[in-house]
Amino acid sequence: MSKIQIIPVDTKKAMDDYVALPHRLYEGCAEYVPELDMDTRNFFDPKHNDSLKYADVQSFVAYRDGECVGRITGVISHKTNAKWNVRRVRFTNIEFYDSLDISSALLNAVEQWGKEKGMEVIEGPMGITDFDKEGMLVEDFELGGSAAEFWSYPYYIQHMEKLGYTKAVDWLQVRINVPKEIPARYHRVSEYLKEELHLRVIKKTMKDVKAGYGHVLFDMFNEAFAPLYGTSVFDYKQVDDYINMYLPLLDMDLIPFIVNEKDELVGAAVTLRDPSEGLKKSKGKLLPFGWLKLIKHIYIKKSEKAMLLLIGVKPELHGMGLNAMFFDDLIPIYNKKGIKWCETNPQLEYNVKELAQWKPLNPQMVKRRRCWEKSLTDKPLTHNTMIKNLANE
Repeated sequence: MSKIQIIPVDTKKAMDDYVALPHRLYEGCAEYVPELDMDTRNFFDPKHNDSLKYADVQSFVAYRDGECVGRITGVISHKTNAKWNVRRVRFTNIEFYDSLDISSALLNAVEQWGKEKGMEVIEGPMGITDFDKEGMLVEDFELGGSAAEFWSYPYYIQHMEKLGYTKAVDWLQVRINVPKEIPARYHRVSEYLKEELHLRVIKKTMKDVKAGYGHVLFDMFNEAFAPLYGTSVFDYKQVDDYINMYLPLLDMDLIPFIVNEKDELVGAAVTLRDPSEGLKKSKGKLLPFGWLKLIKHIYIKKSEKAMLLLIGVKPELHGMGLNAMFFDDLIPIYNKKGIKWCETNPQLEYNVKELAQWKPLNPQMVKRRRCWEKSLTDKPLTHNTMIKNLANE
């Protein structure tokens, strides 16, 4: 068998091959949801991804006999490493055909790059920020992916284990069927919070978000997500990048904001109809007609699934049941709009309080995904600081 050649992505051809590989690798796979080629390229463009100023990024592609057979990106998130006092290099966007010499060569390229930069541990899949896709699927492959998460073949797990990678942390996703009626417990808690804490649900427009409320929202999310594994603070330029990316997809009726009696934002739930079928039909390309297929599945042939992208509450109100207020508002709206089921983004398995709050909706815990890690030094891996802090919350 021919030797694998690893090439840094520093030419147009290498980037074209990097972008095109998943379309070949997952051709005919019903579970896979492609990312827009434009979004893949924009991740590496400082004009579209302000997070790059806080990170070192290096991508690699693998070739055998002139054909691209794998890809990977190495990331050193300086903000995250500084926050948690660690020296970790991350890998993300790893894709490869089922051959150990391919996966080994790809991961070795990032390992060596990280060691040259003084890193002590490699972990992933994780991106620059917590808003990038993260975690490798290890269960429930038949349930399929979505626009906001990685989906990969089951053989990826065996490759990681054979190459000496072990579990750092797992995420779970919560899947719920939308009930016809608001659960009595949710309604009681919601009414209590309104009467005793003087909280209320409000709605905002896209214009409000662009005019500055998006910054208010992410200030609150920065506080809410501060203890979570691998997170770092978003600045306003990063926030604007995410707003520009996601705002056209949003239905503002599906985003409840909770404010206190001073009109201060204390919680929010960003939910939207799942655009995955549109992305499948577009095959990751907007031109020449991909944008029509995407628009059709977002605005005309509407999905019955909602993605619960971001749900955050100010730390001083954790454990107070604000989730009840979100769904006291959302359940009637979901029913009116024909949304029959929902799925969260990955939730850390250590975040017991977060997972427990779904109990009134009879949740299923599905699609376990893993962050793998491996020491790059002679030092053994320890239960790292990020996980310790989270477990003690």
